Amino acid sequence: MVNKVNPLTIGGLAKATGVHVETIRYYQRRGLLSEPQRPPGGIRRYGSADIDRLTFVKSAQNLGFSLDEIIDLLRLEDGAHCQEASILAEHKLESVRGKIKKLERIENVLSDMVARCHRQKGDVHCPLIASLHTGIIETTEA
Repeated sequence: MVNKVNPLTIGGLAKATGVHVETIRYYQRRGLLSEPQRPPGGIRRYGSADIDRLTFVKSAQNLGFSLDEIIDLLRLEDGAHCQEASILAEHKLESVRGKIKKLERIENVLSDMVARCHRQKGDVHCPLIASLHTGIIETTEA
């Protein structure tokens, strides 16, 4: 007998959300998604609320939130804690901006190394490889 309120098996939920079955089980162990009761002799069923929850988790992950941060966001899910959610988002934004700055420094170093490689003529040692061996490449702020 198919449950009309919650018609999806875990495989159906996985397919509907683009998440692997093992990922769903992991999220259940972490407390991100509840595990429905198994009816006697039956199969656990999932519904639209579970799809919504997985969509929330995946959307938050796409914004760079860790699973621990997503657990915190889920505690604020009722929408009445906008200030607290904003604080979490501000911390994430600060982290993202720091990563962007580091990536820009890496880009500058790599660009310089590529230019040095292109200027080399003959059988001279590659400046990039030589720099990696000596450890003189620095991407952190001084």
